[in-house]
Amino acid sequence: MFDNASILITGGTGSFGKKYTQTLLDRYNPNKIIVYSRDELKQFEMQQEFNQPCMRYFIGDVRDGERLKQAMRGVDFVIHAAALKQVPAAEYNPMECIKTNINGAENVIKAAIDCCVKRIIALSTDKAANPINLYGATKLASDKLFVAANNMVGQQDTRFSVVRYGNVVGTRGSVVPFFQKMIDEGADHLPITHQDMTRFWITLQEGVDFVLKNFQRMFGGEIFVPKIPSMRVVDLANSMAPNLEQKIVGIRPGEKLHEIMCPQDDSHLTVEFDDHYVIAPSINFNSCGNRFDQNRLEETGKKVKQGFEYNSGSNPHFLTVEELKSYN
Repeated sequence: MFDNASILITGGTGSFGKKYTQTLLDRYNPNKIIVYSRDELKQFEMQQEFNQPCMRYFIGDVRDGERLKQAMRGVDFVIHAAALKQVPAAEYNPMECIKTNINGAENVIKAAIDCCVKRIIALSTDKAANPINLYGATKLASDKLFVAANNMVGQQDTRFSVVRYGNVVGTRGSVVPFFQKMIDEGADHLPITHQDMTRFWITLQEGVDFVLKNFQRMFGGEIFVPKIPSMRVVDLANSMAPNLEQKIVGIRPGEKLHEIMCPQDDSHLTVEFDDHYVIAPSINFNSCGNRFDQNRLEETGKKVKQGFEYNSGSNPHFLTVEELKSYN
């Protein structure tokens, strides 16, 4: 579906954007791939790696609605990956986080509707489920905006959905490069926030593939959640440096012991498929139906039991130390 199509990626110079671009170029023949981001140096560096004729680079901020409209003219698909994502930074700079993650999401929605974009997927995070930090709260607000946007399109064929997943292996902000840097610098221990802490675990390529697939699955209004393994932080440390001491340093501000992707309070809206879950919208749509137990690929799911919660601490699939070594 991406052959001869024009695709725009907000925050396109990030880890996800670069991997998504590479995957599109490897598998399809797109008309245009538009990288929309605010950092000119990162764009320059990305241009050295991706300089195919279909590539376009737009300097712009999602806070700038007019610039977004310029960038989205003639675009078929949008992946909204731009966000302020650092939990401690958001706690100390709340208004900046709100301007990008909430106001920016609204600007993306308005520009997509004005430009008659066909399909838009916004990237979310496990921290948006039952949030306890500002970053998670802003992403929950963003999720709600993208779901409700399907009621703003009128007779247009524009549709919005959300993809939510957990920690991405090896990306900026991930614990893996942090641990690796300490190991390379000869640290005598690795800091562990809590001995029982768990996280969902997904590779960058798995995240990209999941988003690509959901463009084919989506009706609009769904929150897609992949079935992925969990890992224990102490097991990750043991897989990377089995001989290094581990020191408990305490949970950071705004951090959870376990992450959630499908909250218990949304169990009445959650549908289980073979390799993913869908959280259906809680509101009714004027432009389309509200049945989400079958998708556009005719995959069929079933409602989960009342009280179901998809939690990294109770996930039936945990990676072993040996399995984690393969990610390092």
